[in-house]
Amino acid sequence: MACKKYKKTEIKSCRRISTPKMEAITVDSSKAESTLQNSSIDVHAENNQRHKSTSDTVIPCVEMESSEERESDEDTISGPDDFSGLSPYERKRLKNISENANFFASLQLSESAARLRKMIKKRQPPESKRKKPKKRENGIGCRRSMRLLNVDPSEISLPATATQPALVADENPLLPPGPLEMTPENRDDNSELFKGFLHTWAEVSKTSSKNTKKELPSIKSYKANLSGMVISEDTVYKVTKGPILSLALHPSEIKTLVAAGAKSGQVGLWDLTHQPKEDGTYVFQPHSQPVSCLYFSPTNPAHILSLSYDSTIRCGDFSSAVFEEVYRNERSSFSSFDFLAEDATTLIVGHWDGSMSLVDRRTPGTSYEKFISSSLRKIRTVHVHPVHRQYFITAGLRDIHIYDARHLNPRGSQPLISVTEHTKSIASAYFSPLTGNRIVTTCADCKLRIFDSSCISSQIPLLTTIRSFCG
Repeated sequence: MACKKYKKTEIKSCRRISTPKMEAITVDSSKAESTLQNSSIDVHAENNQRHKSTSDTVIPCVEMESSEERESDEDTISGPDDFSGLSPYERKRLKNISENANFFASLQLSESAARLRKMIKKRQPPESKRKKPKKRENGIGCRRSMRLLNVDPSEISLPATATQPALVADENPLLPPGPLEMTPENRDDNSELFKGFLHTWAEVSKTSSKNTKKELPSIKSYKANLSGMVISEDTVYKVTKGPILSLALHPSEIKTLVAAGAKSGQVGLWDLTHQPKEDGTYVFQPHSQPVSCLYFSPTNPAHILSLSYDSTIRCGDFSSAVFEEVYRNERSSFSSFDFLAEDATTLIVGHWDGSMSLVDRRTPGTSYEKFISSSLRKIRTVHVHPVHRQYFITAGLRDIHIYDARHLNPRGSQPLISVTEHTKSIASAYFSPLTGNRIVTTCADCKLRIFDSSCISSQIPLLTTIRSFCG
């Protein structure tokens, strides 16, 4: 009986293996089908061998085997794809493959992808094409250089050699070095009137040089003189043809004589006491560029010294009617000068680039004795102390410096005092004319500042600030 039961169970299992239902597996699991078929054939052959061996022997415990088969059947994958001959891992793997294939088939991804492709193709924006410029009716295209095409212009023959551009003459050419004759620009130099004019200036200079005593006027008399000043038509006259940049008053007490330096390089002389006014005015051209500084010689008022942007200083002598050249330096433009010595033999000259020159008029030639570098980027004005003439003051862009002429070093000189009270550009700085105990500065902030220079030490205190009108 035991043998019969075993045979029945074997037959059932063989039937199950030989007749698998493969229709449930989809097309996507074709590889799994081939694997199942191969494994089923191997299992069938193995069961046949086992059947032969069990038929020859008696199995005492058929009930135990049948119970183990039932337990193994419970572990197998239920359903139409059940293969009892495979291991549990293989059966589970095949089931997962089948379920995944069915799930992806249910999603219909291929159909959705096909729809998306169609939608993308339909929604693609058309390629932007640049509009071609319309051709002109006359058919003329883009302009091209005839020079690059090596084509002569129509009806114009090219010159054999290129013409040189015409040189533009300099409006203000430098005057030749050396002395220049006093030739008036507004009158005839051979007239007796001009000779009489020069004689008057020379004679007035001799009388004025005798009275050199300087007295400090009282404040009351000074205010009275200021309040009594008026402007009338008799005291207004056009001396030079351009704007005036500098003025100098002759020290004569007999006549009122004025010298004016113009932007055009002219120097005009006017005798205000002469009538008519036209006969008392003479204009000369000793420079080619603006005249920024004018001084009459303190020892010989018949000499007038003029400084110009053309890098020259000249001395006009009324007795000889000649403008002598005192100093020339074409490498650096001049801004201002003053007499370092009381006899006017030595000069201190300020340059626009911040450097200074020491010039001795007694030395032959028109060069400098010393060329000094300073820490200022520009020097606008230079002024010497009227009493202690070894000191002089320079006005820079924002600072004023006081130097000692005895300690000037050509490689670079440090100032004794540096004042940095100004917030904007400085126009000028001067000592008071008689004592030098005060310094006044003019600035672009429309303020006059007065400093105490009675004791020149490391600092000079600010005394007062006066609001001025800046036109």
